[in-house]
Amino acid sequence: MNHLKQIHAHALRNGTNFTNHLITKLLEIPNINYAHKLLDKTPDPTLFLYSKLIKAYSSHGPHFQCFSLYSQILHLSFSPNPNCFTFLFSACAKLSNPSQGQMLHAHFIKFGLDYDVYALTALVDMYAKMGLLRFSRKIFDEMNDKDAPTWNSLIAGYARNGDMSEALRLFSNMPSRNVISWTAIISGFSQNGKYKEALEMYLAMERDGKVKPNHVTLASVLPACANLGALEVGQRIEAYARANGYFKNAFVCNAVLELYARCGVIEKAMQVFDEIGSGNRNLCSWNTLIMGLAVHGRCDGALEIFNQMLTKGVTPDDVTFVGAILACTHGGMVNKGREIFDSMEKRFSITPKIEHYGCMVDLLGRAGLLQEAYKLIKAMPMKPDSVVWGTLLGACSFHGNVELGEKAAESLFVLEPLNPGNYVILSNIYARAGRWNGVAKLRKLMKGSNVVKGAGHSFIEEGGLIHKFIVEDKSHERCDDIFTALDCVTAEMKFDGNAIGFDSIVDEIRFSEPYS
Repeated sequence: MNHLKQIHAHALRNGTNFTNHLITKLLEIPNINYAHKLLDKTPDPTLFLYSKLIKAYSSHGPHFQCFSLYSQILHLSFSPNPNCFTFLFSACAKLSNPSQGQMLHAHFIKFGLDYDVYALTALVDMYAKMGLLRFSRKIFDEMNDKDAPTWNSLIAGYARNGDMSEALRLFSNMPSRNVISWTAIISGFSQNGKYKEALEMYLAMERDGKVKPNHVTLASVLPACANLGALEVGQRIEAYARANGYFKNAFVCNAVLELYARCGVIEKAMQVFDEIGSGNRNLCSWNTLIMGLAVHGRCDGALEIFNQMLTKGVTPDDVTFVGAILACTHGGMVNKGREIFDSMEKRFSITPKIEHYGCMVDLLGRAGLLQEAYKLIKAMPMKPDSVVWGTLLGACSFHGNVELGEKAAESLFVLEPLNPGNYVILSNIYARAGRWNGVAKLRKLMKGSNVVKGAGHSFIEEGGLIHKFIVEDKSHERCDDIFTALDCVTAEMKFDGNAIGFDSIVDEIRFSEPYS
């Protein structure tokens, strides 16, 4: 930087023009502010320099500066080139300003630049990121030449807006796919809660073998493994990440940490946490370990990590407090939970969200403090949702409180009129209290409202594949083997109360293909 300042001073003294060289070098550092000031002082600025500066602001921000420079270009009667619009569309997408984007689109057409595939792809991407998929799709369909980034932009747009069926249809119709294409569809399924589909797409990518997963792919599929409990596949992905140098990436190592924490392999999660190291840990690392410890009953450990985090000066966020209060809930530490909840606003200026109130209702409900839990719900600054009322209903079921159970259920019947679980729980509360009239009334209400109890299902990982089973499911291709084995187990257990030969029977059940 000092060297560039010396060149600038020398140019001013000697009247030589090194503006293009200086601005180019300044943007490589980057020192965009200095480069911008230098451009403003230039008596004869060029479109090339304006385009370079727009590109820099588009990448690093502040993005509104791109449009200030664009106005200067128009004022100087320059004709913008496609490259300039490519970066303007990108900046507009980051600002999410539809009216400004449409204005730029109109100018783009007016200047006759709607032949450039790179600028058109940036336009498709801009509208897709703004959620204006109708405009994005129209431009896409009218393009004569489309490259992989064009397809990827639209696929990512549909995935971002939750339309995975259309995203998958586009993905299937692509003439050629790259790693970004696969990652867009995998992350789309994962972010929309379709974890089984996300993992299946990753495995399909492996089988296809034409492109290799990168760090973004891994960070997208590992949460799917964590949510499915697919530990075996997750460990294989971890091995791939380590072998290819991706474990150094913060998103990947945090995703591996989450895998072990969610799957209950807490010792391994703590090893990964230590391996990440104090210099590379971010808030996500701390939150993931706290939550993992809390959910799996390691309450003291979770609070110890929480205190370590505060001692090291790491500022907690709302997710941190969900984990800390959850630890108190599973540990039955009511006073500690109250203390942490109260500290959110008083000490950290974090306004509790509905998730924190839900955790407190759970904490109080499990401890049998049902009236206090109900009062907290009534005092909430936001409207209670089905999770909050459902938590209270569950606590009333456990402690046999009919009165508050009815109040919770009444709210749930309004919020979730077709959820059979709420009717079943209240019916159980009535049954335990000997209120058979209430049980009959609920059954009649369910029948009249066409509320049907859904079939339970479970996922099982075997051989690196995920199998889905519904209650009394006979759709699996090896269901005959499965039920034969279960009949044998049942017969053995009935014979003398011991599951004789259980291990050898189970070993014979080897599933070759996943349920689909």
